[in-house]
Amino acid sequence: MPFEVIEMQFDDLFLDDALLDALQRQGFTHATMVQQTAIPALLSGQDVLACAATGTGKTAAFVLPILQKLMDEPNTSGKAQFLIFAPTRELAFQIQHVFHQLGSAFKPIITMLTGGASPWAQVQHAETAGADIIIATPGRILSLVNSHSIDLTGIEMVVIDEADRMLDMGQGPDVLHSLAKIGHPFQAGLFSATLAGSGVRLFAESLLKDPQEILLQAANQQAQNVTQEVYLCDNQEHKQAILLSFLAQEDCTRALVFCNKKIRAESVCDFLQSQNISAQLLHGDFDQSVRRERIRKFRSGQIRVTVATDVAARGLDVADISHVINYDVPFRGDAYIHRIGRTGRADKYGLAINLVEPHDHKNLQRIEHHVGGKLPIRKRKGLAPKSKSNKAFSKPKNKPRYIAKKERQG
Repeated sequence: MPFEVIEMQFDDLFLDDALLDALQRQGFTHATMVQQTAIPALLSGQDVLACAATGTGKTAAFVLPILQKLMDEPNTSGKAQFLIFAPTRELAFQIQHVFHQLGSAFKPIITMLTGGASPWAQVQHAETAGADIIIATPGRILSLVNSHSIDLTGIEMVVIDEADRMLDMGQGPDVLHSLAKIGHPFQAGLFSATLAGSGVRLFAESLLKDPQEILLQAANQQAQNVTQEVYLCDNQEHKQAILLSFLAQEDCTRALVFCNKKIRAESVCDFLQSQNISAQLLHGDFDQSVRRERIRKFRSGQIRVTVATDVAARGLDVADISHVINYDVPFRGDAYIHRIGRTGRADKYGLAINLVEPHDHKNLQRIEHHVGGKLPIRKRKGLAPKSKSNKAFSKPKNKPRYIAKKERQG
């Protein structure tokens, strides 16, 4: 269904004053494109399929309508009315954080059904506290549904966040099996950073009825507020020197450094700490409480640099990340898009740095194909690459052949 997008303030969306005050405290007055289209649709009871690039405000686009519905009609049923699926527990807790920020005026009751905590304690909280909202990872809620430990019969609205990531992780069947236990029609919203392949579209068709489609940015469209640069590195020592040169800059106020594997992330973090840089590690092997505490320290500014695997690439919503540095070039283009989407958020500008060794050249070319253009190759003063393969890679392709003066005159 076509729609017209105009610049819109949040108070144009008929939200409660308490929500507007909470938005203002967070520094938000204007709705993003996905928010100004998704919020009215969800408030009107319509299903929504929203595809928009990372960092465009998709979380608030479903959190605000849920909060508004609870303010309009407080939940007195004793059963949860809203169910939100997230592919990872990190993202689930990021969503909970947004609910706490924007719903501070009346504090909706939220039950978290994720791994890393006792399922029975989570179920008991849902039953005794009278949860309004359940935020769940697919595997945990399916196990509770199968054991008849959780009641979903009060659910009126379902949101599936990061649907593309969920399907990549093979969680689609778990979601569908869980939703089958609701047992009655419900409103649904499906939010995704990409519509890559046919999976998300088919998934949406099985869940949504005549949805409002909000397709704002293509899967391979990088954030417009992010400057992307490539720095060719001869080896690990050269790469470390370039990394340090960026972290030493005054404008590098908060940096997220990505590595492809846990062992590499550990090595890079150890190196940075040995250089007296405020750095910490974030990967999937830490238990839930440790990861939440490290995200809190990064968000508050206690830690300036976080070295992470891709566990942090989805749903990590930390304001004012000035630099995303790909210490390792990701293997896939969509992973690259999600990494660099951690900076340049909410109309702010960011810098994405790619440190590329000779063995990374093919990965870089794959990413350039995904984003639809060459990424500019830059050099740091005193740190230019010297290897033959890097020099050859940086030379312009299809450069006209030099013709000697003698041949030109002949």
